[in-house]
Amino acid sequence: MVRRERIAVVDREKLKGRKQAIKICIDACPVNRAGRTCIYETSEGSMGIDELLCIGCGICINVCPIQDSIKIINLPSKLNEDPIHRYGENSFALYSLPTPIFGKVIGILGINGIGKSTALKVLAGQIKPNFGKFDKEPNYDDLVNYFKGTEAQTFFEKIKNGEIKISYKPQSVDLIPKQFSGKVKDLLRKVDEKKNFEEIVDKLELKEILEREISQVSGGELQRIAIAATVLRNANLYVFDEPSSYLDIKQRIKISNFIKELADEDTAVIVVEHDLLILDNMTDLVHIIYGSEDVFGIVSQPRTTRVAINTFLSGYLKEENVRIRDAKVNFTTSQLKEDKNTPELTSWKDVSKKLGDFDLSAEKGSVKKEEVIGILGENGIGKTSFVKLLAKVETHDNGEINSQVNVSYKPQYLNSESEELVITLLSKAQQYQNQLIKPLNLEPLYMKQINQLSGGQLQRVSIAYCLSQNADLFLLDEPSAYLDVEQRLRVSKVIRDFMEEKNKSCLVVDHDLLFMDFISQRLLVFDGVPAKNGIALGPFTMEEGMNKFLKKLDITVRRDEESMRPRINKLDSVKDREQKGKGRYYY
Repeated sequence: MVRRERIAVVDREKLKGRKQAIKICIDACPVNRAGRTCIYETSEGSMGIDELLCIGCGICINVCPIQDSIKIINLPSKLNEDPIHRYGENSFALYSLPTPIFGKVIGILGINGIGKSTALKVLAGQIKPNFGKFDKEPNYDDLVNYFKGTEAQTFFEKIKNGEIKISYKPQSVDLIPKQFSGKVKDLLRKVDEKKNFEEIVDKLELKEILEREISQVSGGELQRIAIAATVLRNANLYVFDEPSSYLDIKQRIKISNFIKELADEDTAVIVVEHDLLILDNMTDLVHIIYGSEDVFGIVSQPRTTRVAINTFLSGYLKEENVRIRDAKVNFTTSQLKEDKNTPELTSWKDVSKKLGDFDLSAEKGSVKKEEVIGILGENGIGKTSFVKLLAKVETHDNGEINSQVNVSYKPQYLNSESEELVITLLSKAQQYQNQLIKPLNLEPLYMKQINQLSGGQLQRVSIAYCLSQNADLFLLDEPSAYLDVEQRLRVSKVIRDFMEEKNKSCLVVDHDLLFMDFISQRLLVFDGVPAKNGIALGPFTMEEGMNKFLKKLDITVRRDEESMRPRINKLDSVKDREQKGKGRYYY
């Protein structure tokens, strides 16, 4: 093993054929000027950096005319090992791996671009780890030797010998219709190795869509189909990459309980999840992955779930002596101060709207100035439709909505077809450098076209665009979608701080309950029957609104004593029975 002090990642596609840009970097490098070859042109016509010679001066990063094509990051001083896998010279590197344990659900927690999916693909056998060596064929013998003397050694020996079967649910369930054509039942019957089709279909509530074409199902339905297809396979290790995406809160809780039940003495489960409340509910142990986005990731030692999430929120990994965030995330009960003199910004009364076979209604309610109201409810119950009425995108049939207020609206589904540059779209947002541009890390995206952005990048751009408009009321539909856990925490703080600083108001629709707890001062709760009718109730105080919503889900939520974050109580536990007895489903 050769000890590296730093890692250099080069976007070789960006620099391929850019001889002048490469020459500028070569000429500016102090090591090159001293007669040694640190920066060089590769045989493919791109740029390479010798990490052992690199002194980390950063000059090449600053002088390179191709923006964001070079990243040089110092590695932690205690890191005395080769990477488990590296995608190539000057490419992303993953250090260590999470360890599956029979009878346990193991979680993985970290930002996007830090190696979570890479770790899952190594565990699932889709990537053979190369340990940063590109001159020989990767094999599992090296992986077994790497973990010699640990519990993981036995596990990887069994994988190598074919004694362990793995079933893997990938992150991108939206690709399923491109890979399979036919009815839902045909796909699930095809993979049913356990012969328990009826049981799984019933548990995941898929009976109503079995006759539907795969191309005609929603994102939430695709997610549940993907989970069903994963567990119908006969396996000893089930791997789930972001199983809660597209699901509403009710479905997320059901799925987390379902996944939790899979683990037994012959079965291990690994999960990547960004919804901290759901991750907390379904896992026994959690690995935090830290490092630098798109450069390297390090898998930490496993911690109990509660300790791992609190450690992540604190921003400091004590055992590793690594700080992963500048500030600790603090949860407080953000109740709106009852001030009868606070004026109303907008209001509605006895509103109704007919949408095909669906009936939407809203009782009397209002939004006060300088507040953030969360909107909770199942999928298909009218939340988005109600927000569109307030945004004047749709018109109501009956009732009254105060239309004298300027509104800015971020829809649930974002337009990703535009060829417009991000910097052009965000021209109004430039005045909010400290409030929007910097905290949402948007500068690196400036010269990208909208249609070149990932889901998470497009979400952050859309939030900034919405908040930069000249409006008094901001309506944000699912702003946490596609964001990793770190980005969700940052976005919630950005929205909350922006409303307070600019004396504006905001309504937020989302399914991440921890995100909603962090951002909301009051709650609008939707009741009814999905796809049939929905009624908007409130806004209520946080406690009253959460109690109303959680009672219908039959779950109770308590505060963690250390971080004050919300946690779901185990069903029928002492705490669960105690809170239900007092009628306090949330506090």
